Amino acid sequence: MSAVDDVPAMPSSPVREAPANSVPGLLALLLGLVGVTLGAGAAVAGGGLAAGGDVAPGVVLIVVGALVLIGSALAMAGLNMVAPGEARVVQLFGRYTGTIRTDGLRWVNPLTTRTRISTRVRNHETAVLKVNDAYGNPIELAAVVVWQVEDTAQATFAVDDYAEFVATQTEAAVRHIAIEYPYDSHDDAGLSLRGNAEEITEKLAAELTARVRAAGVAIVESRFTHLAYAPEIASAMLQRQQAGAVVAARRQIVEGACGMVETALARITAQDFVDLDEERRAAMVSNLLVVLCGDRSPQPVMNAGSLYQ
Repeated sequence: MSAVDDVPAMPSSPVREAPANSVPGLLALLLGLVGVTLGAGAAVAGGGLAAGGDVAPGVVLIVVGALVLIGSALAMAGLNMVAPGEARVVQLFGRYTGTIRTDGLRWVNPLTTRTRISTRVRNHETAVLKVNDAYGNPIELAAVVVWQVEDTAQATFAVDDYAEFVATQTEAAVRHIAIEYPYDSHDDAGLSLRGNAEEITEKLAAELTARVRAAGVAIVESRFTHLAYAPEIASAMLQRQQAGAVVAARRQIVEGACGMVETALARITAQDFVDLDEERRAAMVSNLLVVLCGDRSPQPVMNAGSLYQ
């Protein structure tokens, strides 16, 4: 069973992102300025007519000019400046009507509310967490997650605060991955946090994707930035690692020494320049192994007599 199978089923949001109806803002700004100018001019002209004695036409022009001026100013309230890497979530009387992703100056219904949301790539780095690994050893680890808002409607309406949601789910996923695998595996075939970092980070990214999908967030990358044994067992685990390294080195030395001894005996037998019985052969093997496997330079004792003295 993979780590993703243990992730609780997140509820799906009934709202999905859709493009909002908008028009280029420069055209709307130009029409708004023309409307404001015409309205102000009509009001001024109506005031002049009223002052000159034409009260009725003057009042009509003043009213028309005021309405055009107010309508143009109200229409210009629908202008929005959308920067690259941002979006606007548009609502009309509480109902989601769409999202503006086109950057620049855009115009929408001025009666709507527009919520700014960032679609840039972000980083979130967890604090150093202290958990127990699969063997029960206390370890410390931290991770950094690169994420981005993919569905602005879900990020706005599915969760209260999508940034806080990502932070909480990241910590939960890191803790869950840490207790599923050991820091160092005693079995060469098993996965470990230290020995299989690439595979573990892939599993972390898959679990994070499953956890934050409900918030409309996409995980770009995830990496462990800190991984170590807890201070209370760090020295003991260091001794264990050193002992394992010494054993592995000794094993390699013994294997190499046995091969060298075998080669030496084979050449002596093949060339037949020294006749060794079984006792002398065993003594020669013992001496060669002592010389080859020793951790210091040998100090041989010279035999000045015959071969058997």
